[in-house]
Amino acid sequence: MRKLYQHVQIKIILSVKELTREFKQTYIKNRKRGNQAMIKLMKYLKKSAGYIVLIIALLFLQAYCDLSLPDYTSKIINVGIQQKGIEDSVPDKLRDSTLQNLQIFMDEDQKKEVSQNYTQEEDTWVLNDDISKETRENLNEDFSKAMMMVSAFSEDSEQGQAMVAQMGLPEGTDPLTALAQMPEEAVQQIMSQVDEKLKDMPESIVTQAGVSFVASEYEALGKDVDAIQMHYILMSGIRMLAMALVIMLAAISVTFISARVAGRLGHDLRNSIYRKVMSFSSREYHKFSTASLITRSTNDVQQVQQVMAMMFRIVLYAPILGIGGVIKVLNTDSSMTWILGVAVGLILIVIFVLFQVAMPKFTILQTLIDRLNLVSREILTGIPVIRAFSREKHEEERFEKANLDLTKTNLFVNRCMTFMMPAMMLIMNGISVLIIYSGAYAVDNGTMQVGNVMAFIQYAMQIIMSFLMITAMSIMLPRANVAALRINDVLKTKVSVTDPENPVQPAKDVKGTVEFDHVSFAYPEAGENVLTDISFKAEKGETIAVIGSTGSGKSTLVNLIPRFYDVTEGRVLVDGVDVRDMTQKDVRDRLGYVPQKGVLFSGTIDSNIRYGKTDISEAEVKEAAEVAQATEFIETKPEKYTSPIAQGGTNVSGGQKQRLSIARAIAKKPEIFIFDDSFSALDFKTDSTLRKALKTHTKDATTIIVAQRISTILNADKIIVLDDGHMAGIGSHKELMENCEVYRQIAMSQLSEEELA
Repeated sequence: MRKLYQHVQIKIILSVKELTREFKQTYIKNRKRGNQAMIKLMKYLKKSAGYIVLIIALLFLQAYCDLSLPDYTSKIINVGIQQKGIEDSVPDKLRDSTLQNLQIFMDEDQKKEVSQNYTQEEDTWVLNDDISKETRENLNEDFSKAMMMVSAFSEDSEQGQAMVAQMGLPEGTDPLTALAQMPEEAVQQIMSQVDEKLKDMPESIVTQAGVSFVASEYEALGKDVDAIQMHYILMSGIRMLAMALVIMLAAISVTFISARVAGRLGHDLRNSIYRKVMSFSSREYHKFSTASLITRSTNDVQQVQQVMAMMFRIVLYAPILGIGGVIKVLNTDSSMTWILGVAVGLILIVIFVLFQVAMPKFTILQTLIDRLNLVSREILTGIPVIRAFSREKHEEERFEKANLDLTKTNLFVNRCMTFMMPAMMLIMNGISVLIIYSGAYAVDNGTMQVGNVMAFIQYAMQIIMSFLMITAMSIMLPRANVAALRINDVLKTKVSVTDPENPVQPAKDVKGTVEFDHVSFAYPEAGENVLTDISFKAEKGETIAVIGSTGSGKSTLVNLIPRFYDVTEGRVLVDGVDVRDMTQKDVRDRLGYVPQKGVLFSGTIDSNIRYGKTDISEAEVKEAAEVAQATEFIETKPEKYTSPIAQGGTNVSGGQKQRLSIARAIAKKPEIFIFDDSFSALDFKTDSTLRKALKTHTKDATTIIVAQRISTILNADKIIVLDDGHMAGIGSHKELMENCEVYRQIAMSQLSEEELA
């Protein structure tokens, strides 16, 4: 028994593993398909190509300003505060005596470079305005070393006194004067020893020494160093404010343009879905439920639109900011880049965990929305039946289940999102602490300045924020991918009923003929035919009736004429031409179709009657209503023909709805009328009166009537009897009573012998 239990347990574990593997494979496959679908939808952005280029340019401008701000912060601290507004060791002005002292410690090339970039004005040397950045860097290096040496050999320094004693000069001798009189080889020997020491000295200390020398020189020249400092800080602050303003304007512009581009994308997608759905035949409608098509054209498009708007602002911006931040960090100080590696690694771990846990839920989220829409639609449209059978409790439970499934999935996804933000903030704050900790040692050792540490923190935060933005988008993208896949499924659906490349026009002298030539039809994926070998012809002016038991294929037969479906075998000809060789519009323009279930549109009685032909006169509208026996209830309404019709015609009765549907077909004045059991909601008196008026009004048109009642079709020129998809008989009422058993049984079940006689 124990072995059996262990065997079953192993089997269950293996089955679960197999199911998990299959689910993962399906998930990966769907994700790839979703990505491909999203890429395919990008073709709708062609119209907005100019806007997209503008967005990218604005994002680069915003990133440039964003990445410049930490540099300005660093300079305010390093230069503005610590260096009193003096950027480097290159003085704008210096005294001739000072320059002579500095040139003691310069070689001939350095002296030449200084003389080329400075102009002497009396006892002062002034820096030229047109020097390049490279030249300034060279001058800074030349001056820094020389200034350190001049400071070291100054009379009032202990180091200077020690050097004087070491050189064996008498006490009170000026070291610089002595060095000026020494051979150049001796000075260069001293400079080479100094260079060896400077190699090990941090650059920041060398710079600080040079800046201090320049500040002393400015004070000696009578310049206000405090004013220089305040001017530098003020100008840097103004530049930062200007960049912040540019960032704000760029961000607002990008948001505005992104919303416009995404809005246009949503409009074009909805338009494409609508046009595609309108081209669907009944076969395609069976593939997608109505609730699903509504969700795909609204909620799914909204998901893609939102992600697209976010994509321009975040997905495009994040790499620009992240790469720019890395470049800036490497230029600032590369000694702490390992910290960024730690940060990126931790973020990737969080993203990986999140993807493994939350992403599969996004795949089923849209399906659950579909399910909720479907249940809601069924309940709302079926309220009378639900109440009649006291099934409110059952439907409430059904809705609650669909609602609860969606709620649970949404909550799970949102909890994952809630976990993500604190985890990212923890990483960001931890990295800040680590940078400050490492930077403090660097500042203490003189290898880094305080401003550089501050700039490094800001650049690190920008890099982490770019990853954070991509992570936030990675949460939204899977759901958008699912939505894009569902939209693409609609758009790529191959329509089974299409217009021919070279449509055929019927001859002008042939009008109102309908012919079925050995027609057979089977619904998609059905095992057997609904109609088999149907052949008949209706000439102009004839009335053809179709009758049969429920499910015999009556409605299917007339639905083949307007090409709601295409035949499986045989041909349907209108005016002597196969309907498949004509455009759908051409075929349907010749028809006046009244469906089995009357359908009205929101508007007025007048607009519904004019629906098939909008340019008819008021007299023609009234005439159509009169023939359809609709005037009796229209005239009783206060607003008569301008009376409002609610969506779906819910404010009129079933009989009124049918009469308005018939009036709509009559007003179109077609060659061929198709009435698909359109008199079922009428009483016998109205039915009889309507048929008499219709016979007179449509004498020049062909009329095909699907009926359940024998009384409706007694006077038809031909009656087609269907039995289980086959033609059981065709002929007049009298002929069928004599030679068609199926028709005789139907007739005798509805009418008495006197009525039949």
